[in-house]
Amino acid sequence: MTEQRRTLLIVEDDPALQKQMRWAFDGFETVVAGDRESALAQLRRHEPAVVTMDLGLPPDPDGTSEGFSLLREIHALTPDAKVIVLTGQHDRENALRAVGMGAYDFFAKPFEPELLALTLERAFRLFDLQQENSRLKSGPVAGLHGVISRDPGMLKLCRTIEKLASTNATVALFGESGTGKEVLAKGLHSLSARSKERFVAINCAAIPDALLESELFGYEKGAFTGAAKQTLGKIQVADRGTLFLDEIGDLPMALQAKLLRFLQERVIERVGGRDEIPVDVRVVCATHRDLRALIKDGEFREDLYYRLAEIVIDIPPLRQRVGDAVLLAHAFIQRFARENARSGLTLTDDAVMAIDTHPWTGNVRELENAIKRAVIMADGNQVTADDLGISSPNADDQVFNLRVVREEAEKRAVLRVLSRTNGNVARAADLLGVSRPTLYDLMNRFGLKKEA
Repeated sequence: MTEQRRTLLIVEDDPALQKQMRWAFDGFETVVAGDRESALAQLRRHEPAVVTMDLGLPPDPDGTSEGFSLLREIHALTPDAKVIVLTGQHDRENALRAVGMGAYDFFAKPFEPELLALTLERAFRLFDLQQENSRLKSGPVAGLHGVISRDPGMLKLCRTIEKLASTNATVALFGESGTGKEVLAKGLHSLSARSKERFVAINCAAIPDALLESELFGYEKGAFTGAAKQTLGKIQVADRGTLFLDEIGDLPMALQAKLLRFLQERVIERVGGRDEIPVDVRVVCATHRDLRALIKDGEFREDLYYRLAEIVIDIPPLRQRVGDAVLLAHAFIQRFARENARSGLTLTDDAVMAIDTHPWTGNVRELENAIKRAVIMADGNQVTADDLGISSPNADDQVFNLRVVREEAEKRAVLRVLSRTNGNVARAADLLGVSRPTLYDLMNRFGLKKEA
């Protein structure tokens, strides 16, 4: 399957140019055809992901009828194939017509092999993304209850959690904010023998230190001002179930000792009480902070760390999960489209490319918020990159039209070299590594004055 996706079909009636292109693009599995009939035969046999084709083909090499007929038939047979049309320098009208018919891009002959190779790589990448998108429509891959992933590392992590589910080991989930630590904790609970009991979560960073002890351990009536009745803490509420301690790295030192005693003895004392209350609970903790660094700085107890970290699971950030950003984006867009009564909403190709290249420093949470906002703001039935409001990590990555990039780069290079050679076209052509006729064509295209 992978080899099929990397197959390049070269449709060219000039044997010398066929040979040159096969040599220049030896990084792909290339097949060639010299006319429309043989091209269609190769298309059916190899199902290439990308096709380069000349519009002038036998029996009408000086016209375009055969080329346009072939272009229509390619799209009918393999709609996802990316077609790059090769035209003469002054054949822009036909090139634009080809793009209007669905061609991915066009190049004017003679072309620079390196620039065409760059366009081919982009075309293959887009083809791969579209194939992945088609697979997603049949339903996302679930690595664990609530977890959507195709990344081998994440799937391996899910298998680890499945193995741990049948045990009572205390599990520590380490990872950046937004990577899905609570989702994994819930998945662990749902697979365990405690799944019929409660899953109780508490964020140690979201509750003021003065209130956190009573939230965790509960309090007796009259223990402090306002304590009008006996109240159970989160630990006791989770009895026979699972207790999830999120952001454990922010737990105050004073409470760390009390939590350590609970983990060792499995008994608690409510605030203002003296009775020891046994509690049977599975403890799962999580943090985005480096606990070892906190231990070194004296902000976290080392003995508590070893009690909590019987099993440590490091969750990779979204940017390291191959293909997961697009996979999750499709799942989110379906969910938010249903919630906002916008059925049939889909992602455009430019949105898919933007999602795939964005660094997602906020991880899954950032992606989820971006999709939710885009679903609300999108005008039509498609979500575009502009609707997402995201940018690529490198400014150059934001320009996806390689023809525009190529022309701007060529114009800058021609201007610089002509200035350096004081308008001497022969010397400029040597420095640029092109023939004089090619340089004259470039100068005509860019509106530059010819000089001897």
